[in-house]
Amino acid sequence: MLNWFKRTAVLDSFDLEGVANLIKSGKVKNIITLSGAGISTAAGIPDFRSPSCGIYDNLEEFNLPYPMAVFSIDYFQTNPAAFFEVARRMYQPDARPTLTHYFVRLLHEKQLLRRHYTQNCDNLERLSGLPEKKFIEAHGTFNTGHCISCHKEHTFAYMKDEIMRKNVPKCMKLKCGGVVKPGTLQTSITHSLLYSDVVFFGENMPRRFYSSLNADFSACDLLIVMGTSLQVLPFAALIYRVGNNVPRVYLNRECAPDSETGFIPFFMRFMVAGFRRSRFRWNEANNWRDVFVQGNCDESVLKLADLLGWKDELLAMKNTTDAHLSATETDAPSSGR
Repeated sequence: MLNWFKRTAVLDSFDLEGVANLIKSGKVKNIITLSGAGISTAAGIPDFRSPSCGIYDNLEEFNLPYPMAVFSIDYFQTNPAAFFEVARRMYQPDARPTLTHYFVRLLHEKQLLRRHYTQNCDNLERLSGLPEKKFIEAHGTFNTGHCISCHKEHTFAYMKDEIMRKNVPKCMKLKCGGVVKPGTLQTSITHSLLYSDVVFFGENMPRRFYSSLNADFSACDLLIVMGTSLQVLPFAALIYRVGNNVPRVYLNRECAPDSETGFIPFFMRFMVAGFRRSRFRWNEANNWRDVFVQGNCDESVLKLADLLGWKDELLAMKNTTDAHLSATETDAPSSGR
């Protein structure tokens, strides 16, 4: 009776084989990838926004009102030491991009990547060799830092050295001494002040995130979501931005939960997706475009690369780039102040 409501499937099958066939058909030219902490855990970097990851243990000295307070801008402004202690615990100096990072770069080299949007601040996209213009760090970056008082820029090397010494990075400008917060400068829409963009709860997303949405998602013809629980808004609402006939592929260890209800979640979704809200339908009879692949992201992208005939190229890219990173690190002089 409701067959006339049923959409025509846009994939041969709702699995990696169907995705590979679509890519090989030549119909896909503007892939958008979304990623979260799950693509970096194989590099030894913990999911630092999750209280279960262990890096929140033994923070009693900071008298946190709740574990995630370390990522609240209000708490940071009064007690930055807690955030930098968590940053010290999560820092992995030997971390290398994972196969998933290199798969995104391979999509770029195949001229198929429109843009990579990531929630991660770990710098692994840069290390993988993906050009900066091809990715957007929605939750900011540790690549640089700025003084929250005078806005002077400070290098990652300086911040890293201070953090590893268990110091709060302070501005090196004479007579300033303000706290150095990781990220690049941006203007707050609500406060008209300059903030740096490792995005804390209570801060705006980077300007480039919002300014790129219309052009990117209007062009998108395949969305691949990897290693994110899709719980942090407004980033999670990006899955609603694509057109109704654009396939959506979700690679993760667990299914994404249903979206939160209430005015604030609605408003945050509205900021990036307007009134669009098409839930994943991979378990429903009327699914026409959604694919869920449960498991390890690296294993999933390796299988997809194999189906595309790219497996050897992907593995060679990782081996070559990792070797170059190791050689560069060995030859580099130590960073001093």
